[in-house]
Amino acid sequence: MTTLRFIGKRWKPAVLWKIHDGKVRFNQLKEALPYISDKMLANTVSELEADGIIEKLIFKEVPLRVEYKLTNFGFGILPVLSEMNKWGSITKENLKP
Repeated sequence: MTTLRFIGKRWKPAVLWKIHDGKVRFNQLKEALPYISDKMLANTVSELEADGIIEKLIFKEVPLRVEYKLTNFGFGILPVLSEMNKWGSITKENLKP
């Protein structure tokens, strides 16, 4: 059940799945996940960062640029997310009328 402590909340797996390909900006996450509110996305990203799963990269540019990427610890969760994605795809196919 330790895994659920890290990815058990509703939006965490979706956010991690969007970040797993590389560095992502907040607005890119927002575009990829249109049903999540800005506040919920910010909270989810903050929790993932606090848990050491993602890292926030701040570039001192004008305008300020912030990106998120998986940490080594976060990459360890990818096999779990991949299996969840496979299971979801199979289940979705089996549920079709």
